[in-house]
Amino acid sequence: KLVRDHILVPAPSITTRNKTKSLQPPGCRHRDRSPSPMRGYLIPSPLPTRRNRTCSATARASEGPVFTGVCKCFSRSKGHGFITPSDGGKDIFVHISDIEGEYVLVEGDEVSYKICSIPPKHEKVQAVEVTITHLNPGTKHETWAGRVVSS
Repeated sequence: KLVRDHILVPAPSITTRNKTKSLQPPGCRHRDRSPSPMRGYLIPSPLPTRRNRTCSATARASEGPVFTGVCKCFSRSKGHGFITPSDGGKDIFVHISDIEGEYVLVEGDEVSYKICSIPPKHEKVQAVEVTITHLNPGTKHETWAGRVVSS
């Protein structure tokens, strides 16, 4: 029943095949939700970093051949970049946790690396054990501590 001008009036209804249905929406209770304990945190990345890569994947990557390439792009704030292989082919993803040495990658740096497949299908690969072999001349390089060095 509805209240109109302080008078109880039956709610409108529809009759279909001897069944009566109310046109009123079902009574919805408002539920107070407690704030999520994860609110404000980043969603974990599905990409395997050095910390969450399995021991077997790390062992397979360590036993593999060493490749060379050039850093196409790298963003320290995003934590990843891409390497263009010397032998051509698709660009290879590199995560910040897989970079060895004291310098942050800069576009044009020559690097050596090994590759590791990315789950779940293991169709794509990412660079691991990335080492800068030659700094790109004429660019400023930053150390992990934040010191800027000209090369």
